[in-house]
Amino acid sequence: MQQAAVEQPAPLRTLAEVKAEALARAERGSYPLIGLDPADVRSAFDAIASNDRDEWAAAWSAIGDRYTAQGDHLRAWRVYSFARWPVPLSAGKQRAYRKAVDAFLAYARAKGLPLEVIRIPFEGREIVGYLQMPPGVARAPVIVAIGGLDSRKEDLAERFAPLLANGIGSLSFDMPGTGEAPIKIGPGAERMFSRAIDWLVARGDVDTARVALYGGSFGGYWACKLAVAERERLIGVVAQAPPVHEAFSAGYARGNFTNTEYLFELGDAMMSLYDGVESYADYVRISPEHSLVAQGFVGKPTAPMLVIAGALDTQVPISDVELWLRSGNTPKEAWIHGGGGHMGRDAVTWRDPVIFARVTTPWFLRGLSQTKGSPA
Repeated sequence: MQQAAVEQPAPLRTLAEVKAEALARAERGSYPLIGLDPADVRSAFDAIASNDRDEWAAAWSAIGDRYTAQGDHLRAWRVYSFARWPVPLSAGKQRAYRKAVDAFLAYARAKGLPLEVIRIPFEGREIVGYLQMPPGVARAPVIVAIGGLDSRKEDLAERFAPLLANGIGSLSFDMPGTGEAPIKIGPGAERMFSRAIDWLVARGDVDTARVALYGGSFGGYWACKLAVAERERLIGVVAQAPPVHEAFSAGYARGNFTNTEYLFELGDAMMSLYDGVESYADYVRISPEHSLVAQGFVGKPTAPMLVIAGALDTQVPISDVELWLRSGNTPKEAWIHGGGGHMGRDAVTWRDPVIFARVTTPWFLRGLSQTKGSPA
Protein backbone atom coordinates (compact mmCIF):
# COMPACT_ATOMS: atom_id res chain seq x y z
CA MET A 1 0.00 0.00 0.00
CA GLN A 2 1.36 3.42 -0.93
CA GLN A 3 2.08 5.63 2.07
CA ALA A 4 -0.02 8.82 2.24
CA ALA A 5 1.82 12.09 1.73
CA VAL A 6 2.65 14.04 4.87
CA GLU A 7 0.71 17.28 4.77
CA GLN A 8 2.32 20.46 6.05
CA PRO A 9 0.12 22.17 8.69
CA ALA A 10 -1.30 25.59 7.86
CA PRO A 11 -0.29 28.54 10.08
CA LEU A 12 -2.80 29.55 12.76
CA ARG A 13 -2.13 33.31 12.70
CA THR A 14 -3.66 35.37 9.88
CA LEU A 15 -2.00 38.46 8.38
CA ALA A 16 -4.34 40.70 10.38
CA GLU A 17 -3.35 38.85 13.54
CA VAL A 18 0.34 39.14 12.68
CA LYS A 19 -0.09 42.90 12.27
CA ALA A 20 -1.92 43.28 15.58
CA GLU A 21 0.57 41.12 17.49
CA ALA A 22 3.60 42.82 15.94
CA LEU A 23 2.30 46.27 16.83
CA ALA A 24 1.57 45.15 20.40
CA ARG A 25 5.11 43.82 20.72
CA ALA A 26 6.60 47.02 19.29
CA GLU A 27 4.63 49.12 21.76
CA ARG A 28 5.94 47.16 24.74
CA GLY A 29 9.47 46.74 23.34
CA SER A 30 9.30 42.97 22.96
CA TYR A 31 11.13 40.61 20.63
CA PRO A 32 11.41 40.61 17.65
CA LEU A 33 10.50 44.31 17.47
CA ILE A 34 12.86 45.62 20.15
CA GLY A 35 13.94 49.15 19.22
CA LEU A 36 11.39 49.63 16.43
CA ASP A 37 9.22 52.76 16.49
CA PRO A 38 5.51 51.80 16.66
CA ALA A 39 4.81 54.59 14.16
CA ASP A 40 7.12 52.87 11.67
CA VAL A 41 5.39 49.57 12.35
CA ARG A 42 1.99 51.10 11.54
CA SER A 43 3.38 52.75 8.40
CA ALA A 44 4.90 49.52 7.10
CA PHE A 45 1.76 47.51 7.75
CA ASP A 46 -0.32 50.08 5.87
CA ALA A 47 1.65 49.01 2.77
CA ILE A 48 1.28 45.26 3.31
CA ALA A 49 -1.89 43.65 1.99
CA SER A 50 -0.83 40.01 1.58
CA ASN A 51 1.47 37.31 2.90
CA ASP A 52 3.84 37.78 -0.03
CA ARG A 53 7.38 37.84 1.37
CA ASP A 54 8.68 40.36 -1.14
CA GLU A 55 5.79 42.70 -0.39
CA TRP A 56 6.72 42.45 3.28
CA ALA A 57 10.38 43.15 2.54
CA ALA A 58 9.58 46.11 0.29
CA ALA A 59 7.33 47.81 2.85
CA TRP A 60 9.89 47.60 5.63
CA SER A 61 12.86 48.33 3.39
CA ALA A 62 11.26 51.59 2.24
CA ILE A 63 11.38 52.79 5.84
CA GLY A 64 14.94 51.52 6.23
CA ASP A 65 15.93 53.39 3.07
CA ARG A 66 14.57 56.59 4.57
CA TYR A 67 16.66 56.17 7.71
CA THR A 68 19.73 55.34 5.61
CA ALA A 69 19.27 58.58 3.67
CA GLN A 70 19.08 60.43 6.99
CA GLY A 71 22.28 58.79 8.22
CA ASP A 72 20.46 57.01 11.06
CA HIS A 73 22.14 53.66 10.51
CA LEU A 74 21.04 52.14 13.81
CA ARG A 75 17.35 52.54 13.01
CA ALA A 76 17.97 51.52 9.42
CA TRP A 77 19.64 48.29 10.57
CA ARG A 78 16.78 47.42 12.90
CA VAL A 79 14.13 48.03 10.26
CA TYR A 80 16.02 46.15 7.53
CA SER A 81 16.49 43.27 9.97
CA PHE A 82 12.75 43.02 10.41
CA ALA A 83 12.32 43.31 6.64
CA ARG A 84 14.25 40.02 6.25
CA TRP A 85 12.73 38.41 9.38
CA PRO A 86 12.65 35.62 10.31
CA VAL A 87 14.88 34.33 7.50
CA PRO A 88 15.40 35.60 3.93
CA LEU A 89 13.33 33.07 2.00
CA SER A 90 12.67 35.34 -0.99
CA ALA A 91 14.68 37.63 -3.26
CA GLY A 92 13.30 40.74 -1.56
CA LYS A 93 14.13 39.45 1.89
CA GLN A 94 17.63 38.54 0.72
CA ARG A 95 18.15 42.12 -0.46
CA ALA A 96 16.85 43.39 2.87
CA TYR A 97 19.32 41.15 4.70
CA ARG A 98 22.26 42.58 2.75
CA LYS A 99 21.03 46.09 3.50
CA ALA A 100 20.78 45.16 7.18
CA VAL A 101 24.40 44.00 7.27
CA ASP A 102 25.59 47.13 5.47
CA ALA A 103 23.58 49.40 7.77
CA PHE A 104 24.94 47.68 10.87
CA LEU A 105 28.53 48.08 9.73
CA ALA A 106 27.85 51.75 8.95
CA TYR A 107 26.39 52.15 12.45
CA ALA A 108 29.45 50.49 14.03
CA ARG A 109 31.77 52.84 12.13
CA ALA A 110 29.74 55.91 13.04
CA LYS A 111 29.67 54.94 16.72
CA GLY A 112 33.38 54.16 16.74
CA LEU A 113 32.99 50.57 17.87
CA PRO A 114 36.27 48.63 17.73
CA LEU A 115 34.58 46.13 15.41
CA GLU A 116 36.59 44.08 12.92
CA VAL A 117 35.01 41.86 10.27
CA ILE A 118 37.01 38.65 10.39
CA ARG A 119 37.09 35.87 7.79
CA ILE A 120 38.38 32.47 8.88
CA PRO A 121 39.24 29.91 6.15
CA PHE A 122 37.01 26.86 6.54
CA GLU A 123 36.67 23.87 4.23
CA GLY A 124 37.15 25.90 1.06
CA ARG A 125 34.87 28.67 2.25
CA GLU A 126 35.06 31.14 5.14
CA ILE A 127 33.52 31.78 8.52
CA VAL A 128 32.51 35.44 8.80
CA GLY A 129 32.37 37.00 12.25
CA TYR A 130 32.63 40.26 14.16
CA LEU A 131 35.52 40.66 16.58
CA GLN A 132 35.42 43.41 19.21
CA MET A 133 38.47 43.72 21.44
CA PRO A 134 38.78 46.22 24.32
CA PRO A 135 41.35 48.92 23.58
CA GLY A 136 44.39 49.00 25.81
CA VAL A 137 44.06 45.43 27.12
CA ALA A 138 47.10 43.29 26.35
CA ARG A 139 45.39 39.89 26.68
CA ALA A 140 41.63 40.16 27.02
CA PRO A 141 39.03 37.55 27.92
CA VAL A 142 36.65 36.92 25.03
CA ILE A 143 33.07 35.65 24.75
CA VAL A 144 32.20 33.71 21.60
CA ALA A 145 28.55 34.51 20.81
CA ILE A 146 26.37 32.39 18.51
CA GLY A 147 23.15 33.60 16.88
CA GLY A 148 19.93 31.62 16.69
CA LEU A 149 17.30 30.81 14.11
CA ASP A 150 16.39 34.45 13.44
CA SER A 151 18.96 36.47 15.41
CA ARG A 152 22.22 37.31 13.68
CA LYS A 153 25.81 38.18 14.53
CA GLU A 154 24.86 41.84 14.20
CA ASP A 155 22.39 41.52 17.09
CA LEU A 156 25.02 39.81 19.22
CA ALA A 157 27.75 42.32 18.41
CA GLU A 158 25.47 45.14 19.58
CA ARG A 159 24.41 43.21 22.68
CA PHE A 160 27.95 42.35 23.80
CA ALA A 161 29.57 45.71 22.95
CA PRO A 162 28.90 47.17 26.45
CA LEU A 163 31.18 44.51 27.96
CA LEU A 164 34.12 46.23 26.27
CA ALA A 165 33.98 48.71 29.16
CA ASN A 166 34.76 45.78 31.47
CA GLY A 167 37.79 44.79 29.42
CA ILE A 168 35.97 41.86 27.78
CA GLY A 169 35.98 41.19 24.05
CA SER A 170 33.47 39.31 21.93
CA LEU A 171 33.46 37.28 18.73
CA SER A 172 30.01 36.95 17.14
CA PHE A 173 28.84 34.46 14.52
CA ASP A 174 25.75 33.33 12.64
CA MET A 175 24.83 29.71 13.37
CA PRO A 176 24.88 27.06 10.62
CA GLY A 177 22.08 27.53 8.10
CA THR A 178 21.71 31.26 8.76
CA GLY A 179 23.23 34.60 7.76
CA GLU A 180 26.74 34.29 6.36
CA ALA A 181 27.49 30.87 7.87
CA PRO A 182 29.40 28.66 5.41
CA ILE A 183 27.43 25.46 6.15
CA LYS A 184 23.92 24.32 7.01
CA ILE A 185 23.02 22.08 9.93
CA GLY A 186 24.28 18.57 9.46
CA PRO A 187 26.21 15.95 11.43
CA GLY A 188 29.17 17.55 13.20
CA ALA A 189 28.37 21.11 12.12
CA GLU A 190 29.68 22.37 15.49
CA ARG A 191 33.16 21.91 13.96
CA MET A 192 32.64 25.36 12.45
CA PHE A 193 32.81 26.90 15.92
CA SER A 194 35.73 24.71 16.98
CA ARG A 195 37.62 26.10 13.99
CA ALA A 196 36.71 29.62 15.09
CA ILE A 197 38.02 28.91 18.60
CA ASP A 198 41.25 27.59 17.04
CA TRP A 199 41.60 30.93 15.26
CA LEU A 200 40.76 32.92 18.37
CA VAL A 201 43.18 31.27 20.79
CA ALA A 202 46.01 31.62 18.26
CA ARG A 203 45.80 35.41 18.61
CA GLY A 204 48.32 37.09 20.85
CA ASP A 205 45.78 39.52 22.33
CA VAL A 206 43.43 36.85 23.79
CA ASP A 207 43.64 35.42 27.30
CA THR A 208 43.25 31.78 26.30
CA ALA A 209 42.46 30.78 29.89
CA ARG A 210 39.38 33.03 29.82
CA VAL A 211 37.41 32.19 26.69
CA ALA A 212 33.66 31.81 27.28
CA LEU A 213 30.68 31.14 25.02
CA TYR A 214 27.05 32.21 24.67
CA GLY A 215 24.20 30.82 22.58
CA GLY A 216 20.51 31.69 22.76
CA SER A 217 17.50 29.79 21.41
CA PHE A 218 18.82 27.55 18.61
CA GLY A 219 22.18 29.09 19.41
CA GLY A 220 21.78 27.43 22.80
CA TYR A 221 21.86 24.07 21.05
CA TRP A 222 25.36 24.83 19.81
CA ALA A 223 26.27 26.17 23.24
CA CYS A 224 25.38 22.79 24.79
CA LYS A 225 27.32 20.90 22.12
CA LEU A 226 30.39 23.08 22.57
CA ALA A 227 30.18 22.93 26.37
CA VAL A 228 30.95 19.24 25.83
CA ALA A 229 33.21 19.30 22.77
CA GLU A 230 35.25 22.34 23.89
CA ARG A 231 35.07 21.94 27.66
CA GLU A 232 38.86 22.07 27.97
CA ARG A 233 39.06 25.44 26.21
CA LEU A 234 35.97 27.19 27.61
CA ILE A 235 35.87 28.73 31.07
CA GLY A 236 32.09 29.04 30.98
CA VAL A 237 29.07 28.64 28.73
CA VAL A 238 25.62 30.28 28.82
CA ALA A 239 22.88 28.35 27.02
CA GLN A 240 19.62 30.30 26.88
CA ALA A 241 16.52 28.25 25.97
CA PRO A 242 18.50 25.42 24.36
CA PRO A 243 16.61 22.81 22.34
CA VAL A 244 17.94 19.44 23.49
CA HIS A 245 15.72 16.46 22.68
CA GLU A 246 11.93 16.76 22.57
CA ALA A 247 12.20 20.00 20.56
CA PHE A 248 13.49 17.83 17.69
CA SER A 249 10.67 15.29 17.83
CA ALA A 250 8.26 14.82 14.93
CA GLY A 251 5.47 16.27 17.07
CA TYR A 252 7.39 19.47 17.74
CA ALA A 253 8.39 19.69 14.09
CA ARG A 254 4.68 19.73 13.19
CA GLY A 255 3.86 22.15 16.01
CA ASN A 256 6.42 24.66 14.74
CA PHE A 257 4.04 25.48 11.90
CA THR A 258 1.21 26.45 14.24
CA ASN A 259 3.17 28.05 17.10
CA THR A 260 1.86 31.51 18.04
CA GLU A 261 4.49 32.43 20.64
CA TYR A 262 6.70 32.90 17.59
CA LEU A 263 5.39 35.77 15.46
CA PHE A 264 5.14 33.87 12.16
CA GLU A 265 6.80 31.30 9.86
CA LEU A 266 8.61 29.32 12.56
CA GLY A 267 8.20 26.07 10.64
CA ASP A 268 9.38 27.44 7.29
CA ALA A 269 12.34 29.12 8.98
CA MET A 270 13.31 25.87 10.72
CA MET A 271 13.15 23.91 7.48
CA SER A 272 15.60 26.31 5.85
CA LEU A 273 18.38 25.42 8.30
CA TYR A 274 19.11 21.84 7.34
CA ASP A 275 21.06 20.01 4.71
CA GLY A 276 18.84 17.58 2.83
CA VAL A 277 15.47 19.15 3.66
CA GLU A 278 13.42 19.87 0.54
CA SER A 279 9.93 19.24 1.93
CA TYR A 280 7.90 19.11 5.11
CA ALA A 281 8.16 15.31 5.06
CA ASP A 282 11.97 15.61 4.95
CA TYR A 283 11.89 17.94 7.94
CA VAL A 284 9.72 15.65 10.05
CA ARG A 285 11.97 12.73 9.15
CA ILE A 286 15.33 14.39 9.73
CA SER A 287 14.62 16.53 12.80
CA PRO A 288 14.87 13.75 15.45
CA GLU A 289 18.37 12.88 14.23
CA HIS A 290 19.58 16.20 15.65
CA SER A 291 18.51 15.52 19.23
CA LEU A 292 21.44 15.82 21.62
CA VAL A 293 20.39 12.44 23.01
CA ALA A 294 20.58 10.88 19.55
CA GLN A 295 23.96 12.52 18.97
CA GLY A 296 25.41 11.40 22.29
CA PHE A 297 25.95 14.75 23.99
CA VAL A 298 23.54 14.39 26.92
CA GLY A 299 25.24 13.19 30.08
CA LYS A 300 28.78 14.04 28.98
CA PRO A 301 31.08 16.28 31.09
CA THR A 302 30.72 19.97 30.29
CA ALA A 303 32.43 23.26 30.90
CA PRO A 304 30.82 25.31 33.72
CA MET A 305 27.35 26.31 32.53
CA LEU A 306 24.46 28.66 33.17
CA VAL A 307 21.20 27.54 31.59
CA ILE A 308 18.43 30.15 31.21
CA ALA A 309 14.85 29.16 30.42
CA GLY A 310 11.15 29.87 30.82
CA ALA A 311 8.83 27.21 32.17
CA LEU A 312 6.07 28.27 29.75
CA ASP A 313 8.25 28.15 26.62
CA THR A 314 6.27 26.65 23.72
CA GLN A 315 9.25 26.53 21.33
CA VAL A 316 11.63 24.62 23.61
CA PRO A 317 9.89 22.45 26.23
CA ILE A 318 11.09 22.89 29.80
CA SER A 319 11.60 19.12 29.82
CA ASP A 320 14.54 19.64 27.44
CA VAL A 321 16.18 22.05 29.88
CA GLU A 322 15.52 19.74 32.83
CA LEU A 323 17.01 16.81 30.90
CA TRP A 324 20.19 18.77 30.22
CA LEU A 325 20.48 20.01 33.80
CA ARG A 326 19.89 16.62 35.41
CA SER A 327 22.19 14.59 33.17
CA GLY A 328 25.84 13.86 33.79
CA ASN A 329 28.14 14.56 36.73
CA THR A 330 29.04 18.19 35.99
CA PRO A 331 27.16 20.67 38.22
CA LYS A 332 25.34 23.39 36.28
CA GLU A 333 23.69 26.64 37.30
CA ALA A 334 20.18 27.57 36.17
CA TRP A 335 17.91 30.60 36.01
CA ILE A 336 14.35 29.46 35.35
CA HIS A 337 11.45 31.91 35.10
CA GLY A 338 8.29 30.08 36.14
CA GLY A 339 6.13 32.58 34.25
CA GLY A 340 8.50 33.02 31.32
CA GLY A 341 8.17 31.92 27.74
CA HIS A 342 10.90 31.39 25.18
CA MET A 343 14.33 32.67 26.33
CA GLY A 344 12.81 33.08 29.81
CA ARG A 345 11.19 36.34 28.73
CA ASP A 346 7.81 37.71 29.69
CA ALA A 347 5.81 40.67 28.38
CA VAL A 348 6.23 42.99 31.36
CA THR A 349 9.35 42.67 33.52
CA TRP A 350 11.79 40.10 32.18
CA ARG A 351 12.26 41.25 28.60
CA ASP A 352 15.36 40.23 26.65
CA PRO A 353 17.56 43.25 27.50
CA VAL A 354 16.71 42.87 31.19
CA ILE A 355 17.67 39.19 31.27
CA PHE A 356 20.92 39.98 29.51
CA ALA A 357 21.76 42.83 31.90
CA ARG A 358 20.66 41.19 35.16
CA VAL A 359 21.35 37.50 34.56
CA THR A 360 23.72 36.82 31.66
CA THR A 361 26.17 39.69 32.10
CA PRO A 362 26.78 39.23 35.87
CA TRP A 363 27.41 35.51 35.34
CA PHE A 364 30.01 36.21 32.66
CA LEU A 365 31.64 38.96 34.74
CA ARG A 366 31.94 36.61 37.69
CA GLY A 367 33.28 33.73 35.63
CA LEU A 368 35.72 35.77 33.60
CA SER A 369 37.19 37.28 36.77
CA GLN A 370 38.57 33.79 37.43
CA THR A 371 41.28 31.81 35.67
CA LYS A 372 40.22 28.50 34.13
CA GLY A 373 40.56 25.76 36.72
CA SER A 374 40.48 28.11 39.73
CA PRO A 375 37.65 27.86 42.32
CA ALA A 376 34.72 30.20 41.82
